Amino acid sequence: MSKFLIKNATIVNEGKQTVGDVLIENDRIAKIASAIEDSSAKEINADRKYLLPGCIDDQVHFREPGLTHKAEIYTEAKAAVAGGITSFMEMPNTVPNTLTQDLLANKYAIAAQKSLANYSFYMGAGNDNLEEVLKTNPKDVCGVKVFMGSSTGNMLVDNEKTLNGIFGEVPMLIATHCEDEATIKHNLAVFKGKYGEHITPEMHPVIRSAEACYISSSFAVDLAKKHNTRLHILHISTGKETNLFRNDIPLAEKRITAEACIHHMWFNDKDYATKGNWIKWNPAVKTESDQNQILQALLDGRIDVVATDHAPHTIQEKEQSYLSAPSGGPLVQHALNAMLELYHQGKISLENIVEKMAHNVAICFQIADRGFIREGYKADLVLVDLNKNYTVERSNVLSKCGWSPFEGQKFNSVVTHTFVSGHLAYENGVFNESVKGERMLFNR
Repeated sequence: MSKFLIKNATIVNEGKQTVGDVLIENDRIAKIASAIEDSSAKEINADRKYLLPGCIDDQVHFREPGLTHKAEIYTEAKAAVAGGITSFMEMPNTVPNTLTQDLLANKYAIAAQKSLANYSFYMGAGNDNLEEVLKTNPKDVCGVKVFMGSSTGNMLVDNEKTLNGIFGEVPMLIATHCEDEATIKHNLAVFKGKYGEHITPEMHPVIRSAEACYISSSFAVDLAKKHNTRLHILHISTGKETNLFRNDIPLAEKRITAEACIHHMWFNDKDYATKGNWIKWNPAVKTESDQNQILQALLDGRIDVVATDHAPHTIQEKEQSYLSAPSGGPLVQHALNAMLELYHQGKISLENIVEKMAHNVAICFQIADRGFIREGYKADLVLVDLNKNYTVERSNVLSKCGWSPFEGQKFNSVVTHTFVSGHLAYENGVFNESVKGERMLFNR
């Protein structure tokens, strides 16, 4: 039997902070109390450290299979665990695209062998695979992903009849990438006409505009209302979009929910001058006003969860010209650090960070036995030191791509320990890879 006793931690959970002990037996939290004694358990002194439920990232691209020169499940899951993310949900735009049940099963098989973190994978909806999509088991698959905007392969779905079929027939959560392709193509043509091949990253948020996002997001919301679909809109990047969502009912009762990503709250369009393609994402990082409105919507409950949209590319790919450089970047290792930095800046509370990165993800996706520090729940736990700092450099980036948009950033918090399903997977910079993460299950 594996037993750990975390002593004297400041436990941040369910809207409050308490000082106490947590006993872990095998994969679960056995006891939470002000004082616990157990001589058979390995003791961890957590005095002056904060114990949080492990973060659950509902949107990552770990690039396996088919794109493993950029990233792979093994490397990116390790980076996630080092950053306090104990569970992830991975997207279907790998190669081949995850458009069949066999391809979906293959990704689960890879993760079972390689992933240090807990895992789930989205089934991909394409233009002609609704029959396959409807075979998806809602009890052990996080959701169905629909790209209502540019993507790879056969995964751009912008035919209204196809979308009505998906929204009308899929009984489980549908997660959408919302950008209007026609608007983007028009904007790009205008800029190419004016600048030719000399378009710069600063033009990215004008080409992939706020209007392109709103047209698509509002259409998705209208479709969901029409069909009573369980809709989750990913990476909200504009202030205007935040008004599509409500905060007057409990999250568990919402049929339409929304996600904010780290980069849209950390960067704004002024940063393109220094960061260039390194902060080129889809949807684009937009204005400071959008950045502030997204954080406000997160705080007031219109936006429900925080994720990364971790999507690595190689240094060589990102160093190309704007038109050739792909969108996306690595974020799992530093996502919790970035949110804790916003806490240090007085912009968000620790309780809110835990709510948006753990509790609400569990509620939103109906995850079984995770996302909270509760007796009987899986022991997905993170210890952080809020009084220790470190600076992000390429030498300490764990993602396979070997770079970070946070390079040069000093963070004033450090993840010291990460438990994944009761296994101490990471301790003060050292990994224990003897036990792999578990497949997440869902109460549906």
